[in-house]
Amino acid sequence: MLNRKFYIAGFIIVCVALVAAASEKLQPVIIQKTLIDTTALHKEAVHHFDSNGVCTCIPASAADDIDDIPRLSLNKNVAEFVKKYNAKNGLYLDKAKAKTEKYFQIVDSVLRLNEVPAELKYLAFIESGMQKNPVTHTGAIGPWALMPKAAQQYGLKIGRNDERLNYAKSTAAAAALMKDMYADYQDWIMVIAAYNCGPGTMERAIRKAGTTDYWSVQKYLPEETRRHTQKFIAVHYHFEGNGSAVTMTKADMENHIKAVAAYVAGQQAPHNDDTLVVSAKK
Repeated sequence: MLNRKFYIAGFIIVCVALVAAASEKLQPVIIQKTLIDTTALHKEAVHHFDSNGVCTCIPASAADDIDDIPRLSLNKNVAEFVKKYNAKNGLYLDKAKAKTEKYFQIVDSVLRLNEVPAELKYLAFIESGMQKNPVTHTGAIGPWALMPKAAQQYGLKIGRNDERLNYAKSTAAAAALMKDMYADYQDWIMVIAAYNCGPGTMERAIRKAGTTDYWSVQKYLPEETRRHTQKFIAVHYHFEGNGSAVTMTKADMENHIKAVAAYVAGQQAPHNDDTLVVSAKK
């Protein structure tokens, strides 16, 4: 009798196990595309643009639809100036850069070392043609055209052995100055303009404009500063083939991030070919 009970119990256990196994085999397996984390989009360092205006912040796995990829476009406020300036001065720019290439390399490396965008080297090119000797009517000197007060504030010695003439040291000082201004404005175009006109003039222009958007603020800036900023953008586009974070206002960058996030989200959304259902039963 006892053996019979054990036999029945064993039979039931085996049946339950077989049913469970069969049920497990019939359970579909869902395979989906890996989702892409968009939090990195808010880190400025990930934004670099190729000659087609496509940003490196867009993962290759999300670049399925080339036609709909967000692209960097030149702001309409400066587009016409950039086109005309580069058409007229392109040959001169190439020759001038060729003569000062070794200095470009020094400036580039020091900017990177000080963790500011290397493309800011074009500001030194606009300020001095990357030459160390030009002296302005304001007393600024060196490749970065630093004023005596600013130079001393950022640790440079001035006078007989003026360190503003030293490419590496003056670049480090200029980088520190621009980092401080960026901390105030969170906008590289505003930094480019303020570098020319000075923080005081910039603050007055901001108060008059009632905003920190450069394209509104520029109306209250000196003509020299407006032209200075336009030239920087033009030279950047000439040598780089496109823009970058330093040719975009804060609003431009925010719009770019939103456009990329929307595009990536669209690529992440389930499509007919995104989900594959696999069953173990054939």
